[in-house]
Amino acid sequence: MSLQRIIALLVKEFGQLVKDKRMLPIVFVAPVLQLIFLGYAASLDVKNISMVVCDLDKSRISREFISTFTNAGYFSVEYATEDSRAVQGFLDQGKVTMALVIPSNFGDQILRRETATIQILLDGSEGNTAAITMGYVNQIIGRYSTKILAEVIGAGRVGGVNAEIRAWYNPALTSRNFMVPGVLVMILLITTTTLTAMAIVKEKEIGTLEQVMVTPIRSSELILGKLVPFILIAVVNVSIVTAVMVFGFGIPIKGSVFLLFGLAGLFLLTTLGLGLFVSTVSRTQQQAMMTAMFFVILPMMYISGFVFPIENMPEPLQVLSVFIPMTHFLVIVRSIILKGVGFASLWPQALILLVMGIGILVASVLRFRKKLD
Repeated sequence: MSLQRIIALLVKEFGQLVKDKRMLPIVFVAPVLQLIFLGYAASLDVKNISMVVCDLDKSRISREFISTFTNAGYFSVEYATEDSRAVQGFLDQGKVTMALVIPSNFGDQILRRETATIQILLDGSEGNTAAITMGYVNQIIGRYSTKILAEVIGAGRVGGVNAEIRAWYNPALTSRNFMVPGVLVMILLITTTTLTAMAIVKEKEIGTLEQVMVTPIRSSELILGKLVPFILIAVVNVSIVTAVMVFGFGIPIKGSVFLLFGLAGLFLLTTLGLGLFVSTVSRTQQQAMMTAMFFVILPMMYISGFVFPIENMPEPLQVLSVFIPMTHFLVIVRSIILKGVGFASLWPQALILLVMGIGILVASVLRFRKKLD
């Protein structure tokens, strides 16, 4: 293996990259835009829940009860009606997410210290939003009932259980803190896999790959010269995206930055290997893009736990997720960034990534070398 030939090949690869004005924005600008857009848009938090109120009681107590919803900060009263039959129309037309119907005897029942019944109607077409809204409603009604109980008891002492609940690592339970580190992993996957596959296929299309093959450059040197530029591009992308995450979204890295970059290198073994493999089964750049997207990127996103919890998946998919490299790297990234965990706790995931990375890269290199021969 000649170092001089490898350096000459690297100069050629970087020269092609710099000359391609369409590729540079995709390599360096697109990852930042993806992080910004997904960081703000990919949120599982539910706020500003629109509701219609049908207050048939129109008493001071009913108005105070409605204010408990608006004061909570999650609900906004968009419509009001005096016809309980009109409530369904607001839900059918998608104007509101929730309807609150208060009966005509609500205030009297509260004054008599009787159990009052209200009706809550939710738009269940968005299951996640409906479930979270239902949790908010139960909390508000629970606090209101506790307030009434305190007024009845007065100064009397009543025993009970007081739970002090604390959420570690993400005290505000902000979904962005969970999503943004995952977006970092996804950007690294998309960038290295698609760019590696498309760049090699592009050379096949324009015929420069065949020209390089007739030179004294060996297949191992050619493969190394093809992969090294994308490794450096990935390092730059990780640095830029990490900086945007820390300074743009205010999500600090609680663990070791060097450990994060070091274990990212193990993940790169798998993504570069997959990109190399896609290049061997694709003849055009469009085919390489479609193959990488539908057979590599999308399955990893759906099954790795990027958005959907693996514990909620059917058992066969849970087993399949173990063989997805992104599954283990997501655990590493979120543990280092949010929990400050060290290598002592992450070595099992690191070992799995190392074995997977070497296996995928070696198999892809052998297939690519066979194609060259």
